[in-house]
Amino acid sequence: MTDTRVDVALAEGTAADVGAVDRVMQAAFDPRFGEAWTPAQCLGMLSLPGVWLTLARAGDALVGFALTRAVADDAELLLIAVLPDQRGHGIGRALLRRAIEEAGTRGAARLCLEMREDNDATRLYVGEGFTKCGERRNYYAGRGGARFDAHTYIRPIPLE
Repeated sequence: MTDTRVDVALAEGTAADVGAVDRVMQAAFDPRFGEAWTPAQCLGMLSLPGVWLTLARAGDALVGFALTRAVADDAELLLIAVLPDQRGHGIGRALLRRAIEEAGTRGAARLCLEMREDNDATRLYVGEGFTKCGERRNYYAGRGGARFDAHTYIRPIPLE
């Protein structure tokens, strides 16, 4: 797919944005894999210290988001999603880079993430300096009892 940039504004989100975030998540995450969070889970996480939500807007439309947390010198990218028809335009990369930058600002020495095996986003993460550091067998519970492994990745901040 050709990477054609679109004008996207990144801004901090709040609990008031969780409904819109949920709409993006439901469109972006295939329900076969059991990766999407509920609005209650997102709200619960947002209520914790060190958690921030970054929104990506094209005009007035929410086209993506990232939910991240930092604790001591560790940060974790909890969720990231871009609407399927907006992929390939650099939105996911912009959200990821903002998460890395903000994690560093908050004192994190590394950013971790976890994703389902065979996730198309692997190329993005590796391209931004993440390396695989572990696996969790049968971590995700999908439809019909299907189970999927989770792969964990880490990236130092700043990139060494």
